[in-house]
Parts: sequence; structure tokens; C-alpha cells
Amino acid sequence: MQDYIALGQLQVAPSLHHFINKQVLPNSGLSETEFWSGLALLYAELMPVNRALLDKRDALQQLLDNYCTTHKSQDFEHYKQFLADIGYLLPAPDDFAIGTQNVDVEIAQMAGPQLVVPINNARFALNAANARWGSLYDAAYGTDVIDELAGKTKSGPFNPTRGKAVVEYARQWLDRILPLTTGSHKDAIHYSLANGALLVNFSNGTTASLEDAKQLIGVSGSVNAPQSLLFKHHNLHVEMVFDGDHKNASGDPAGIKDIIIEAALTTIMDCEDSVAAVDAEDKTAVYQNWLGLILGNLSTDLSQGTRTVTRRLNDDRQYQTLAGESFSLNGRSLMFIRNVGHLMTSDAMLFEGQEVPEGIMDAAVTALIAKHDLLGHGKYRNSKTGSIYIVKPKMHGPEEVAFANTLFSRVETLLKLPQNTIKMGIMDEERRTSINLKACIHAAKDRAVFINTGFLDRTGDEIHSSMLLGAFAPKAEIKTKPWLAAYEKLNVINGIVTGMSGKAQIGKGMWPIPDQMANMMTNKLGHVQSGANTAWVPSPTAATLHALHYHQLDVFKLRDTLELNGAGMLDDILTIPLATNIEQLSQQAIEQELTNNVQGILGYVVRWVNQGIGCSKVPDINNVGLMEDRATLRISSQHIANWLEHGIVSAAQVDEALEKMAVLVDQQNAHDAGYIKMTPNTAESIAFKAARDLIFEGKTQPNGYTEPLLHASRRLFKQNNLIPVEQTK
Repeated sequence: MQDYIALGQLQVAPSLHHFINKQVLPNSGLSETEFWSGLALLYAELMPVNRALLDKRDALQQLLDNYCTTHKSQDFEHYKQFLADIGYLLPAPDDFAIGTQNVDVEIAQMAGPQLVVPINNARFALNAANARWGSLYDAAYGTDVIDELAGKTKSGPFNPTRGKAVVEYARQWLDRILPLTTGSHKDAIHYSLANGALLVNFSNGTTASLEDAKQLIGVSGSVNAPQSLLFKHHNLHVEMVFDGDHKNASGDPAGIKDIIIEAALTTIMDCEDSVAAVDAEDKTAVYQNWLGLILGNLSTDLSQGTRTVTRRLNDDRQYQTLAGESFSLNGRSLMFIRNVGHLMTSDAMLFEGQEVPEGIMDAAVTALIAKHDLLGHGKYRNSKTGSIYIVKPKMHGPEEVAFANTLFSRVETLLKLPQNTIKMGIMDEERRTSINLKACIHAAKDRAVFINTGFLDRTGDEIHSSMLLGAFAPKAEIKTKPWLAAYEKLNVINGIVTGMSGKAQIGKGMWPIPDQMANMMTNKLGHVQSGANTAWVPSPTAATLHALHYHQLDVFKLRDTLELNGAGMLDDILTIPLATNIEQLSQQAIEQELTNNVQGILGYVVRWVNQGIGCSKVPDINNVGLMEDRATLRISSQHIANWLEHGIVSAAQVDEALEKMAVLVDQQNAHDAGYIKMTPNTAESIAFKAARDLIFEGKTQPNGYTEPLLHASRRLFKQNNLIPVEQTK
């Protein structure tokens, strides 16, 4: 039990109370009394509604469980009618267009990568915000988009052979992005300006200019002696930087030091799936970093060899037009803040003795902090249109979106903001949202600014919703079933037909393998081809490379060619991806699926519980690093719970796999000085027990979510180990 500061019906943890009163409320336009009394009224009005929505989730799941138990041989039309009868499947609204206004261009009119980072990690957050611009040379040199054959190794000191391959790779992209009237950038030996236009000299003595002269929009340095040339293609910027003395330009007669790509246009600063924040101290640290980003004073020190480097937000980038007039471009990614969903409560505040819904608290506090951006109190401006961007995850159907819309409206009133200042990102990651997506968008039609798809959470909910119907297919096979392609396509169709194009983002999910950029470049073009104008990537380097896909295709023009008839797709989405040949799976295949899932669960949970790491690159069973957060945990734990329920695996097999994989996970983390082993005494490991509970209690967890068990286990670990507050930040 902790001490609280009593404020009428509210009780607030001292650390959070002090932070809000001393750092956030001053100059916000609200007094302490106005904020705290208004927040109490907000809880009084909305806590019962929040609880009723969660009760409805439980009631619908019980109806689904009953149906699955009594209708093992599924009659699809009967099933679909059942979903309509219980209010799970709702009528689609008449055609409409969203009315969202004052949306920044990065969201509405540009197409490019999006990063999602745990906001409680200052280094990650700053790196993501600064990933608006990235070095194509560095991205190519340091990843497998350039192979290591024929002497092109990337280890050790700078390798000129690899450097030459990087230059060739970049020049190929220049030919695509900045086509010339004749010839190729690969043969260019000099770039200059002549009569306000680009002049390119080739090794054979010929010259060329840009095919589209309007692509050259500026320079850095001076027009007469430019240090760089700035171009624009598909509304994205590309900068060619010159320095003949730099090692990158060695052997390059054109003296190009680097090609800088406008990359991560937007970043979601995450309070949710990638964060382990379980108490008042954790939440205060989360909010503290958000304030630092908004004010522009967040910094962190990094050790680089023998020196310490301080990481801060990048300044804007300065240029001149060809006529010599100065202008600047945003040096940072536009920031969303992802709040917690409707499920969890927090003991950082109590209302009439009860923990408050964490999502309501997040909305009030993160918007209050963001108000300082609108008031111009920060070193930089995040939104140039006077908007606050909140992504709301894990909502089930239009009623829950409508509740979030009401919540944002009440917060605007509390904070003295114009209505619809707070824009909403709707994550299409729950089954009841997918099949009612048009109605969900309509429920927030004047503040909707983002939809996206997320395979992992969506699959976790798919499994949990029909847990009792039968055994689901192996995870790799689930991806090949008709429901997934229909889900991805219908999401884009719903976004376009509701007028999101040009007003909002239509997004796609994460590339999960940070070390396989060559594969990403082959596969992730599909997200652009689908009509999405953003997609998630796991790192700033990946953002730089994925940005090239948006040069390869003009998403906004592509949308005009897409077939927007979604006929039959809803039926495909509702077709449950059960195993069709489970009896034909060999015992070896079953064991492999089980151990892969168990290893992934343990690898993520042990870091979450013991070290408070909510997102990291976790090695899989083959030591391939995968970006893991709670979404990956949800699908793995639900999949094993389903196979346990239907006798595909036994409890003894699961326990044997847990013990065996705990040894492997401990070995994989042996290099980490802060790691706490689960073996040999797994019975004494809180993390091991949490991982086991996620499987064996998975069937009864609300919608299969992992948060309740993870939070309880992390709290227990912190209590048992008496972790000082500064180590939880």
C-alpha cells in the first residue's frame, strides 16, 4: 500500500501529483483546482460507462463460448445471423466521409514509414523522433541490403569495396527517384547549378538535367557553392550532400558524401504494448518523457567508446530556394501518443477508493501535456495545425470507439480546448472492430485520423473469440487462410470509402525482423501496393529503407486504381481459421510448434517481469532476433491455450517445453549483466510462473489479453526485490 494525497473523491500518488502540479499545470491555462476537480467529475461520469463496456465484452464472449460449445459443425449463415442477433455484427452505416479538420500534412497528404517506440525509453524515443531523416549510405552499408560477397564485408573498419557497392545501390535509387533527361546517376561525375537548374556531367563528356526540373527545390550553403541539393519526389524530400574529402566520397568523382532520405514521417510514442508501466512511479516516468518531447528538452547521455554523447531532438533543417530565399523543413517526426486501452486500471490514482481506468487517466494527462505544444511552450512545434494526436488501441466495436470519442470530448472541455482538437487513431486489431470497421470510423468521424491493421493482436483475439470451437491451425498456416487477406483489404477499402485519403493515415503493421532488411525490401512493398500510406518499421534504419518504397509507388495515385468492392470479404473475415488437417500433423510438427511458441513467450516475459522491458529484440528458437511486444505474446499464449483445450498438446508436454525452453532462454541472455535467470529453480521464478500462467489461464483471461497477469507479476517482482524508483524509469 502506498500513501496518497487526498483531493476530495480523488487520491493521487505523491510522485504523480507533484509532477502534474509542478511541471505540467503551470502555464497550462488551468489551475490545480480546475484540473483535479474536473478530473474527478470525468471519472464520476465515465468510470461506470467504461465498466459497462468491459462487462459487455465478457457477456458477448460467454455467448460465443456457448455457441462454440453447442455448434461444433458450423453452419456459416446460422453463425452469421447469431452474431447479428447478439449485437456482435452490426449494420454498416450509410456512406459518409470523415469530417476531420486541421490535420498535419505528414498524416493527411504524405506517405511514409511510421515508428512505434516505448516512450519510457528516452533513447528509443529520441532516436525515433529524429528518424524523420536518415542516411541512405549508412542504412545500406550497415544492413544486408548489400550482400557481403566478393569482399563486401561490413565488419571492422570502413571497407572501400563495400562503400563502392553502397554508392552503386544509392545511385540506382537516384535513377528511380530523380530521373534524368538522359543517362544515369551511376555515371555522373559532377553536379552543379546552371541557370537555376541542375546540370549533371557524365564521364563520357555529355551532360543532362532533371527530367522534371521542378524536383530541385533548394540548396544548403549557398546557391553559388551548394553543400547539398534538396529534391522532392512523391511529396518526400531527398538531399544529396557533397564533401569530396569525406571517406564516403572517396573514389567518387561527384564528391557525394551521402544521400539523406526523408523517412519516418510520424512516430507513435507508446504508453501501451511496448511499455512495462505497472504503478505510479512507472506512469510518472512515462508522462515525464512525453513532457520532455513536447517541450523539446528531453535528453539522454550515451557512451560511445571513450566519450559521452548527449542525444537530443534534432533542430529543423535549413535551406535556401534557388532564388536565395531561406526556408526550413521539420527535423523531427510528427508524434502521436498511444494511450492505454479500456481494460486496465491504475493505482496511480484512486477515485472513491477504486483504481481508475488507465485509459481515462492517460487521455487527460497526455492531452494536458500536449496542450503545451498548442500554446507554443516547446522549443519545437509538434503539430503545426493545432492538433493533438492520440492512438487508441484495443477497442471492440463502434460502442467503444464512441466511448473514446466522448472521453476525448470531455477531456477537451476539461482542458479548455476547442472540440475535436484531439484526433483519434483507431487500431483495427480486434475482431469486433474489423467486422464493424465502417461503423467504428463513423463513431469518431470528426476526429478520426488513422486506422491500421495488426496481425498479431488481431489473431490473438481471433483465437480467443472462438477458443471452444475447435483447434486452430498452426500459426504459419493461420496467415494463409482467407480471413487475413480479406481483413487487410477491407481495412483499406473502408478507409478510402469513408474519405480518409487526403485527411488521415491508412496504415499497416510491423516488419518484425530488424536484421533482415533485404527481405523487408522485397516484402514490405506490398503494404504500399495495398494502398496504405504508412506502415510500421522496427528501427530508424528500417524507416530509411522502407521510405524508398514510397518513392517506388505514389500511394495517392495508386488508390485511384484500387478495386473498392468489398463483396464477400466480410464472410471471409468471419471464416474462422481452424485446422483442417490437425490429425495429419506429425508429433514432431506439433512439438516444434509448441516449443517455438513457448520459447517466444519465455524470452519476452522474463525481460518484462524481471527487467521492466516492454519491447526488445528477442532471439527466437533459431536465434533470429524478432521485435517482440505484448501483441506477439498474446497470439503465442492463446495458441497454446487453444491446443491445450482441444487435446492437441497435453499439460505435461507444455510443462516439459517450458522447462526445456527456460534453459535455452537463460543461455540466450547470458551476455546481459542485468538478466535474472529462471533456472534451475523455475518454481521460484516469478517470470517463469507468469509465462506458465499466460498459457494455462489463457482461456479465462479477458479477450486473451496478457496485461493483467504481466502487471501483477511485475508488481510482485518489484515488491519482492525492493527495486528503487530510479531503476524503474
